[in-house]
This record gives sequence, structure tokens and C-alpha cells, in this order.
Amino acid sequence: QVQLVESGGGLVQAGGSLSLSCAASERTFNTYIMAWFRQAPRKEREFVAAISRNGGSTRYIDSVKGRFTISRDNAKNTVYLQMNSLKPEDTAVYYCAASTLRLTLPTGERSYSYWGQGTQVTVSS
Repeated sequence: QVQLVESGGGLVQAGGSLSLSCAASERTFNTYIMAWFRQAPRKEREFVAAISRNGGSTRYIDSVKGRFTISRDNAKNTVYLQMNSLKPEDTAVYYCAASTLRLTLPTGERSYSYWGQGTQVTVSS
């Protein structure tokens, strides 16, 4: 069972940048589709971005396209989320997740079996 640990959250002003990391415990990291989700206060958790096993394909929610970049380093068992031009509405707890399913970059929570504990991102206006 893979364990995921996020890091890199914090407080930033609108227009600023943050980089999140998610380290996985397993050497079979390259067999998982990886994704980032977020949950804002009083809202449901939502899909943000996903990346294929070899990093060749990515998928984003419309509201972050052009601002966020998901990437992975399979040699380091780590997935990243680079967030630029941050907006107050990006404020949320960000979670990384891993999927073993043979689907094309799923966006639903139920497609992901393993989750990190989350890291808080706060964007001030």
C-alpha cells in the first residue's frame, strides 16, 4: 500500500507562486496515475490535475489551465504541482492521490485509492 506525503503549502499573496510536492513510499510509483485534488472551506473536494504513469499526458481543471503544471519524477517517487498566478479562490487544502486503474487520467475521487494527508494553500488578496 503506497503512502503519500505532501509538502510545500503555505501563505502567498495573489499573483504569487507555490510549488507542492508529494513523495510516495513505493518503488512501484511509476505504476500509478497521480493526481492533485483540493478542498476549499465549505466546498466538496475537486479534481485539479492528473498525470500519466510516464508523465507524457496531463489533464487539468479549466480554472487552473495555463497557471498550474503537474509533473513527476519517477526516479524520486515524487509528483509536483507548480502553481503560478495564484488567486484567492485557489485557497484550499491540496491532496495528492494515486490510482491503479487502467483509465485515461480519471477525474473522479473514487478512481483514486490512495491519498495524502493534505497541505494547506492560502492565497491572500
